[in-house]
Amino acid sequence: MAPKDKITQILEDIRAKREELSKEYEKLKKKYDFSEIKGKIKFSEAAKKYQKRFKIPLPKYLSTPHFRHFVSMPFIYGMIVPAIFLDICLFIYQQTAIRLYGILLVKRSDYIQFDRKHLSYLNLMQKIHCLYCSYVNGLFQYGVEVAGRTEKYWCPIKSARRKAGMHNWEEYFADFGDPAEFKKKFNSNKEFFQKKR
Repeated sequence: MAPKDKITQILEDIRAKREELSKEYEKLKKKYDFSEIKGKIKFSEAAKKYQKRFKIPLPKYLSTPHFRHFVSMPFIYGMIVPAIFLDICLFIYQQTAIRLYGILLVKRSDYIQFDRKHLSYLNLMQKIHCLYCSYVNGLFQYGVEVAGRTEKYWCPIKSARRKAGMHNWEEYFADFGDPAEFKKKFNSNKEFFQKKR
């Protein structure tokens, strides 16, 4: 087996750090006194009581809007239309192309999570804003993962230079300029089943 190149090793280190990050998220349950049972978040009564001390009453929150916030609302919430269209397209794409390629489907609920509604320090309007942000940002992350798996299957070639953002599959890509490695990795779907992401 050939030694791993430095880029692949760094990408593997990033994956290991993500796993370490998941463990740190688990520690938050103890720190902020909540549990998760079957995907449902439950804070202790003491934690809820503490959080409510920081809640801004809705009338006060609505009576002091900044002008720029008011003006930006149609542009922010107007994005719901293309977001829903993207969501539908990603569903259709996964049920057709991803299945045909034999790629492990992306679990949408791993990316779109509506857990902020359990925070007692948020008023109704803040919870609506958080619901929207959770949906749109989660949707984009879900889309990146779907696209990343497609790229892993069809175009598994590292870029010539570092990109600002990346998905989780680049450690399985061939080096830029290495046709022999590309030939081995092209149309390979085995990596999707070796390690669950």
